[in-house]
Amino acid sequence: MKVQDNAVVAFHYTMTDQDGEVAETSRDGEAATFLFGYRNMIESLEGSMMGKEVGDTYTITLPPELAYGRLLTDNLMRVGLKNLQYEGKLEPGMMVPLRTKEGLRPVTVVKVGKFNADIDINHPLAGKTLTFDIEIVDVRESTEEERKHGHVHGPGGHEH
Repeated sequence: MKVQDNAVVAFHYTMTDQDGEVAETSRDGEAATFLFGYRNMIESLEGSMMGKEVGDTYTITLPPELAYGRLLTDNLMRVGLKNLQYEGKLEPGMMVPLRTKEGLRPVTVVKVGKFNADIDINHPLAGKTLTFDIEIVDVRESTEEERKHGHVHGPGGHEH
């Protein structure tokens, strides 16, 4: 089966930044799995998989605009500490999840106060050109329930 709309795609990847440093990889764990066509990942990366099959490997380089966006210098916000998910002492420079209506979003702590923190809401990889080495490891038809919910269920996906 080829990667197409409504397919469940499992893939391994290694993501490197413009300096060749590995920013993230799935190679030492489970493959990343997603429901194709539901905007559950970087759109340009998802689009690059269209028509691929199990065993296909390729490399794609994405400029910031097609990856996590440009780095915006005025993207600071003050939030209550209760809106940040962390353990231990919160310190500047830490990357922590911020609770939003859309779910958790990674942010970087700039300054910590007694009740609030100033955070940079740029994605930690904003402003970076990223290269992805991709290997498609599985493609299957999605279930009706997965399509209805807009995400993968079971191994590598969401459990209800």
